[in-house]
Amino acid sequence: MSIAAEINFSELSNKPAESVRKLQAAPNQTLLVHRRGDEEDLVLTTVSRAEEVREVVSFTTSLFVALLQHSKEVSGLIADVMPTVFPWMRFLPPEDRELFAVEIVETLEAANSLGTPAPVIQLITAWRHTAEVWADPRLVEILTTDHGLDGEDFGEVPEPGATPR
Repeated sequence: MSIAAEINFSELSNKPAESVRKLQAAPNQTLLVHRRGDEEDLVLTTVSRAEEVREVVSFTTSLFVALLQHSKEVSGLIADVMPTVFPWMRFLPPEDRELFAVEIVETLEAANSLGTPAPVIQLITAWRHTAEVWADPRLVEILTTDHGLDGEDFGEVPEPGATPR
């Protein structure tokens, strides 16, 4: 997102009317609000601008999902170009690449219905971590053998929250 107008958080709290004028004058109706220290900066925008962005994302997602579901050729093309978008996919085994392509489409559709990108980001992050493992032959060997690093089996793993025996 390109944000042209910027202010400090203190400006927003000390000069709110001037800050709103800057927001309204910004070409994309967006204002970057800098915060001090470890605090994450904020993005201030108008409701109409936020709704426009949400509508464009929703439309684009719906169109993308519909195209994939409509045509095997489009689906195959998307699977072919996905490693261009996610270069780390090249480390995944072929069956995992296909599974990721299916999961991303399903998750995009479901996340769009909820109006939140969080599940999509979570899925991409999980698959990227999986690719990181496949990219490291040592980790692949550790995780695909029956025993741990030194050949010792530590036994059954208790359910989360269960009291160990």
